[in-house]
Amino acid sequence: MFGRSHTMTHVLVSVQGEDWLELTTEPLATERALAWAERPSCGAVACFVGKVRDHAEGRTGVLAIDYEAYTAQVLPRFEAIVEAARERWPALGRTVVWHRIGHIELGEASVVVVVSTPHRAEAFEACRFVIDTLKATVPIWKRETFEGGTDWSLASRPIEQPPKVDR
Repeated sequence: MFGRSHTMTHVLVSVQGEDWLELTTEPLATERALAWAERPSCGAVACFVGKVRDHAEGRTGVLAIDYEAYTAQVLPRFEAIVEAARERWPALGRTVVWHRIGHIELGEASVVVVVSTPHRAEAFEACRFVIDTLKATVPIWKRETFEGGTDWSLASRPIEQPPKVDR
């Protein structure tokens, strides 16, 4: 579907049918994700962009985050999340799930989720489902650099199993 010139420098990428899943070290181009997700049959496009903020749970003065991932598990879990979303919202058009790894500065995007659907309610619900499930089930960890040091996020929690889909 997309040649090399259309994808970011990536660690892992899968553009299959209606899904663009990517783990990359490059900045995330939200506008490109939004444009790709548009379809004539979909009147709604919902987008979530997660950015590095200046504070975290139990910390102020956050300056940057370094993300690490268990890369062998990222795309299979992204795929399971999108498959579960498609089961819940059969009219789901296109989905984009991108996450950065490596060093990310304050204000930069670390994750982008975009979904298109015929109507807004499903778009909002599906987008929230995808990002919430990603945060709970994908093995990506963050190490925060803050005034006074660097350490793993205090908000870490055990990784859950990805959603199961009825076939």
